[in-house]
Amino acid sequence: MRLFRKTLFAACVLSLSACSSIDQNTLNQGIQILGAAKSKSAPITGVDQFSVAEQIGSLKQALSQGAEASVVGLAQTNGFLGNPKVRIPLPANLTEAEAKLRKFGLGGYATDLNTAMNRAAEAAVPEAKVLLLNAVANMTVNDAKNILMGKDDAATQYFRSNTEAALAAKFKPIVTKSMQKVALAQTYNRFATAGATLGLVKQSDATLEDYITSRAMDGLFLMVAEKEKEIRANPMQATGELAKKVFGALLKK
Repeated sequence: MRLFRKTLFAACVLSLSACSSIDQNTLNQGIQILGAAKSKSAPITGVDQFSVAEQIGSLKQALSQGAEASVVGLAQTNGFLGNPKVRIPLPANLTEAEAKLRKFGLGGYATDLNTAMNRAAEAAVPEAKVLLLNAVANMTVNDAKNILMGKDDAATQYFRSNTEAALAAKFKPIVTKSMQKVALAQTYNRFATAGATLGLVKQSDATLEDYITSRAMDGLFLMVAEKEKEIRANPMQATGELAKKVFGALLKK
C-alpha cells in the first residue's frame, strides 16, 4: 500500500512538472488527487503528508530566507574582506609582484588594491537579491521536486544555473566603477590584457573587473550553499512554520 501511495504521489508530481509554471487549477487537481488517496489509506508520514502546494510553499520560504541572509551578510562592510571563506585574493599572477613590493617596503600598494577589490564585491552583491528572489518566484513544480529530494546543494545549483549570467551583468558595472578609482588596478589591466593576448595570463583574469566579478559570484553561491545546508540539517532555523514542518519531515525520512 505504501508503494502504491508513493507511486501515485510521483505520478501527480510528474504530471504537474510538465507545466512551465505552477498553474493553480492543475495544482488544485493534484492536491485533490493526493487528498483522496490519503482518505482511503492509512495515515501518511514523512514529506508525503504534505500537499504539493505545501511542499512548494515551504521550499520558497526557506530559499527566500537563505538568499536574503546571504546577500545581507556579504553586502555589509567586511562582508567579503573580513570573511576568509569568500575574501577575494589578488590574482595569482600578482603574487610574485606582491612579494617583491613587500620586500622593498611597498606592501601597502598591494594591500590597498586587495582591499579595493573586496570593497567592490561588497558594493555589487546587493544587486543579487532581486535576481535570487525572482528565481524563487519562477520555480516550477519539477524544480521544487528536484530541490526537495536532491543533494544538500540542489537549491544552490538551481540558483546558479538560473541567475549566473544576469548576476555577472549586474555586478560588473558596479565593480568597474569602483576599480576606476584605483590607479594600480588600471596598471594591472594594461599589463594583464597584453599578457592574456600572449597566453601568459588566463583570459578570465585579463582584467581585474572580470576577476572580481567571477570571485564575487563564487562567494555569493558559497554562502547560499551554507545557508541551504544549515536549513536542511536544522529545519528549526527556517523562519516560516511551513518550511520547518516540511524540512523537518525530510530530515526524518
